Amino acid sequence: MKIYDVLILGAGASGLMCASNIDKKLQVGMVECNSKIAQKLKISGGGKCNITNAQLSQENFDGDKDFIFHVFEQFSRDDLLEYLRQNGVVPELRKKRYYFCKDSSSEIIEIFKKATKDVAMHLSSNILWVKKEGELFHVQTQKESLRAKKVVVATGGKSYKDLGATDIALEIAKSFGIKVKEFTPALVGLTVQKEQFWMRELSGLSCMAAIKVGAKTIKEELLFTHKGISGPSVLSASLYWQKGNIAIDFLPDANISELIKGSKKLLSSLIPLPKRLSKALLEALEVEDTECKKISNESKKKLENIHAYEFAPAGNFGFSKAEVSRGGVLSEELNPYTMEALDVKNLYFIGEAVDVTGELGGYNFQWAFSSGYICAKEINRS
Repeated sequence: MKIYDVLILGAGASGLMCASNIDKKLQVGMVECNSKIAQKLKISGGGKCNITNAQLSQENFDGDKDFIFHVFEQFSRDDLLEYLRQNGVVPELRKKRYYFCKDSSSEIIEIFKKATKDVAMHLSSNILWVKKEGELFHVQTQKESLRAKKVVVATGGKSYKDLGATDIALEIAKSFGIKVKEFTPALVGLTVQKEQFWMRELSGLSCMAAIKVGAKTIKEELLFTHKGISGPSVLSASLYWQKGNIAIDFLPDANISELIKGSKKLLSSLIPLPKRLSKALLEALEVEDTECKKISNESKKKLENIHAYEFAPAGNFGFSKAEVSRGGVLSEELNPYTMEALDVKNLYFIGEAVDVTGELGGYNFQWAFSSGYICAKEINRS
C-alpha cells in the first residue's frame, strides 16, 4: 500500500493553500468529499471571492487573540496579496476595505489547480475515521484505506451542508484526545421574538445600522427578512452573540435630537430611513408620528432609543444559512507557529477546523490561507 508523506483532508481554501506550498519532492495526497476541489471558494462573494480585508486584525476574530496574532505575524494580509500577485492575480479593493478577485473566484482556484497538479486527488471520498498506528496514520474513507506519515485536517465546519460539510474535524480531534468546542452557526441571520415581529413585516428593506453586542460594535448594512434580520452588520454581530440583548443604532450617521430641532415636518418624514421603517420604528418606540415641534419631552426621550433599540434575538437561522461555523479544535491544543497538535506528532489542524472565526468581509479566507501556508512551511522544515 502506498504511504504518503502528507495526506491533506479537505480541498478547500486552507487545504489547497497548504498543498500548494508543500515541497514538490514530497508525496502528497488530498481527500475531498466533493467531486471537485474548492467548491466553497467558487461560490463565495457572489462568485468573486472576498479574499481578505484591508483592516485585518486579530480583533476581527472570535478566538484566542495571541494565537491569531502569531499566525498572521508569519503570513499576513500583505504576504497573501504578494503571493497572489506573484501568481498572476491582482485582487480588486472595494469600499476601501474588501479585496475580491477582479473577475471571478476561478482566478484564485486556477492558482491552486496548477500548484497541486502533482497531488494525488481522492475526490468524492467521505472520511470515516483517522487512527495512528505506530508512526503512520491510517485514514479510512468509504472507498479506501490510505496511509500517511503526516495528516493535515482541513475539513472545515458544518455550514454549507450541500457541499458536504460535516463535523468530521471534531470527531478526528476527539478520537486523539484533543479538546474541541462544538460547532455552532456563525455569520448568520438572527430570528426575533414576538415583540419584534414588526421587523419581519419589513422583509426586503435595508438600512445602514450599527449593532452593539457586548463590547463589540459592527456598523454595516442591515437587511430585514421574513425570519428576522440579516445583512452584513447582523452576520458579523452574530459571531459575538450567544444569548441576551443586542442594541441597534438605526441612525449611526445622524443625531435624532438635532434632526427634529425646530422642524415642522412629521417625524416619519424627517427620519432619514425608508418611510415604512420610520413608521414601524416609531410604533415600536411608542412615539406618536406627529409634527416635530409638537413632540413631548417624554417622546423625545423615547425617540433617543432609535440609537439604541435593545432586544434579545430568539435565535439564528441555523447551519443551512450560516456562512461559517464558530468552534473547532481549541487553539490551546495547537502550536501557533506550525498548526501541529501539541500532543499528537505530525497531526495538524488548519482553517475552519480550528476555533478561530472571523467577521464577514474576507477574514475567514485570510485565516484559512495563513494557517494553511504556515502549516506547509513547517511540513517542509520537518
